Amino acid sequence: MTTSLEDLERRATAHRDRPAYGHDALIACDRLVRVFTTDGVEVQALQGLDLLVTEGELMALVGASGSGKSTLMNILAGLDVPTAGAARVAGRDLLAMDAKARLGYRRDVVGFVWQQTARNLLPYLTAVQNVALPMQLGSREPKRKKAERADSLLTLLDVAHCRDRRPHQLSGGEQQRVAIAVALANSPSVLLADEPTGELDSATGEQIFAAFRTANEELGTTIVIVTHDQAVASEVRRTVAIRDGRTSTEVLRRTQVDATTGEEALVTREYAMLDRAGRLQLPAEYTRALNMEHRVALALKPDHIQIHPDTQHPQEPTP
Repeated sequence: MTTSLEDLERRATAHRDRPAYGHDALIACDRLVRVFTTDGVEVQALQGLDLLVTEGELMALVGASGSGKSTLMNILAGLDVPTAGAARVAGRDLLAMDAKARLGYRRDVVGFVWQQTARNLLPYLTAVQNVALPMQLGSREPKRKKAERADSLLTLLDVAHCRDRRPHQLSGGEQQRVAIAVALANSPSVLLADEPTGELDSATGEQIFAAFRTANEELGTTIVIVTHDQAVASEVRRTVAIRDGRTSTEVLRRTQVDATTGEEALVTREYAMLDRAGRLQLPAEYTRALNMEHRVALALKPDHIQIHPDTQHPQEPTP
């Protein structure tokens, strides 16, 4: 069955009438590009990356070293500026902000937790003083209200007992949980975390992830975690993989209830990501299995697209 020209035109018209890309997302990255120049050599860390994150999500970003995930996090945190494309977070245009607006964005819109535990806290302040500090810089609430919020965040993340201790008196896990409280102090729309369990053992890492889940569920904070830890990645409902500067695959997890037994089961499904330019990164194990190289044949069907190896013009064998 073939698709008529009228059908294609109808679909194209429907596509044009759609709302703007990412109009209802809290985070929207559209064909994002970041180019670095080192010793006269240009390196594309991001190559037209697309990403949408809805309000209230708790999600993970994964990828090999050099894939571009840390560059993306620095852009979302307001620490770096994209070379091209578009990026919006909570209604803020990350490409249009001047230095003053960027400072306000980092103070009020995003919180950030670094991998290095010592980097998150000032060593000469107690835990409660560290949490209160961002509020002193950004909030106009009475001092009593700030102190109450600092204490409530420490209690929420199960580190109230660390209130009057300085960082060197805390374990690595306690330091990270206090750091999460610091990042939440000014009620940010988004909390970003770069390898927050990277320096911790697995048991402590589970405690840190539990703290993120608590912040997400109790405060409604949208949380994006960059991680190599598969245990963390498998705990979230959505994991997005970045490869070669673009989003490549996405794993979605949902709970399904058996209609007969009533038992719950976690259903996991992996998808390939189709970017705004129509590019699709096929998994390497798939293309190797079918000997796909350089070219593939496409066939448009009423409800799907078929992809076949190029059998009419096979590649020359590699010597």
